[in-house]
This record gives sequence, structure tokens and C-alpha cells, in this order.
Amino acid sequence: PGWLLSPAGRPYLDSILHKNQRRVFALLERPLLPPTLAVSTVTYKLFVSGKSGVGKTALVAMLAGTPVPPIHHETLGIELTTVFWPAKIQASGRPVMFQLHFWD
Repeated sequence: PGWLLSPAGRPYLDSILHKNQRRVFALLERPLLPPTLAVSTVTYKLFVSGKSGVGKTALVAMLAGTPVPPIHHETLGIELTTVFWPAKIQASGRPVMFQLHFWD
């Protein structure tokens, strides 16, 4: 716990932040890391489904670090949000970058 705030984990956290806010990445973008800190990227596609008005879009916005919509409106079609999150695997001690594609 706390690895991201340690000196070893801080460069990985800085790669996903811009002015202390989570950067919004487009579909083909990724965090920039120096070659000495290159890590494996593990990609997951997460499909969020449920009844209308329960907060699916608000949940994805909160996880992505974007503003939560102040009023409810139905999402038309599918909205894709990409979130990167660095982590350190306890078993191997190696950092990895998770790339999460939320389909809302």
C-alpha cells in the first residue's frame, strides 16, 4: 500500500496525471514513461450495464477522474472511456500499467 506515493512509484503516477488531475486519454493514447521505466500494459475491456438511472455513467466518470454529470440523461449508444492505472504486483515486485476500457 502506498507504492504510488513512494519515490519508486511516483514517476508512474505522474505519467497519468496532468496538473494533479487524472489525464483523459483517447483511444490510441497512452502514458509516456522514460525507457528505463517501461512496463508491461495489461488491457481489460469492462462492459458496464444495468437499469437506467442507477449511476453507471457517474461511476465511470468518477473512476476516470472526469466531472460527474450534474443531471441525469440517458447515454445514447455506447460511450467508451479509457483509464490507465499503474500497480505493483506483489508476487513479482514488478510494476505494470493497467489499461481499462470502460464500455458504458
